[in-house]
Amino acid sequence: MVVSEKTAARRSVTILGSTGSVGCSTIDLIERNPDRYVVEALTARRNVDLLVKQALALRPRYVAISDETHYTALKAALSGTDIEVGAGDAAIVAAAERPAEFVMAAIVGAAGLSPALAAIRRGAKIGLANKECLVCAGSLMVAEVSRHGAVLLPVDSEHNAIFQVFDFEHRDAIEKLILTASGGPFRKMELAEMRGVTPAQAVKHPNWDMGAKISVDSATMMNKGLEVIEAHYLFDMPEDRIDVLVHPESVIHSLVAYQDGSVLAQLGPPDMRTPIAYALAWPQRMNVPQEKLDLAALSQLTFEPPDPIRFPALRLAREALKSGGSAPTVLSAANEIAVQGFLDGQIGFLDIAAVVEEVLTKFDHITFGSLDDVRECDGESRRIAEFSMKDWKRHFVAVTGV
Repeated sequence: MVVSEKTAARRSVTILGSTGSVGCSTIDLIERNPDRYVVEALTARRNVDLLVKQALALRPRYVAISDETHYTALKAALSGTDIEVGAGDAAIVAAAERPAEFVMAAIVGAAGLSPALAAIRRGAKIGLANKECLVCAGSLMVAEVSRHGAVLLPVDSEHNAIFQVFDFEHRDAIEKLILTASGGPFRKMELAEMRGVTPAQAVKHPNWDMGAKISVDSATMMNKGLEVIEAHYLFDMPEDRIDVLVHPESVIHSLVAYQDGSVLAQLGPPDMRTPIAYALAWPQRMNVPQEKLDLAALSQLTFEPPDPIRFPALRLAREALKSGGSAPTVLSAANEIAVQGFLDGQIGFLDIAAVVEEVLTKFDHITFGSLDDVRECDGESRRIAEFSMKDWKRHFVAVTGV
């Protein structure tokens, strides 16, 4: 087979978590730019139907699904193609280890940690769309990036915005980072009313199209707390120099304040394809098929401080970062369990932060020496959160009668 210069120049891409919101947006951009990208591997947790559809359209060399019960269906659907198929956690890591130049790390939660580290350890460019990787194992990840010469490109809109206006050559001139937050769907809701919030209400974000877990994190503002921790590791910035500002319009995605009084901001429409495209094409840029920002049409841009009473998750995240060691890992793991408990109707909306705080108080936070330490802490945190949630479930039932 003769390979043209045009084909040879295409960037190879692996998408970890291709059936999620970020994964689907990444695929949308790739399909619009077939001369620039070729897909090496795709992975999913359990959405086998969508994974098959993506694989048949993009023809990657390798496809893996973490839920092994779907392996037979995946294998059968892709029979007759030359696509290699795998299943299980090891198969997801194997996908990350394949020789793609760019890896979109979009697996939600702690499950994305091992695959992301596998890609880092072979020196790939990583589009990091998983907050929990840096939250759970920030020190280990940053050390591995440095050791193996990998490139970490933030995909969260806030960190991607900071990355675009952060002067890495003169970082001593930077005074602070300012992460913006939409405030979620309950920004103006009274605390008493928030007790009755339903999962359907919580996943309905006013500006962004995201998965259920991330949408709930936005509603509790835990996502912003996780982003403070993430920013600490991405930009080597202490907690007291990372601010959070509620900006309901989601036009300014974050800002960097400098010592001379300058404040640089990145603006754009609330479309995740913008930061995805920036990471995917870096250090170049690519066209994104979206309505462009019209500043003249904006009636106003508003800002306000976050409410610490109605949204205690932000305080918990800051306390975990200041405690250091295993505290952020405990925070993230307990939050995953509590959010799922809320989505399943086991606890109330305000119980999410309460469960997380209770779990945090039950640990003597240690310094991690290895990834195994992280996994052990993560697992123990989840077990304690499950146990704690039973008490909160009884409280929830007593209050609501559900």
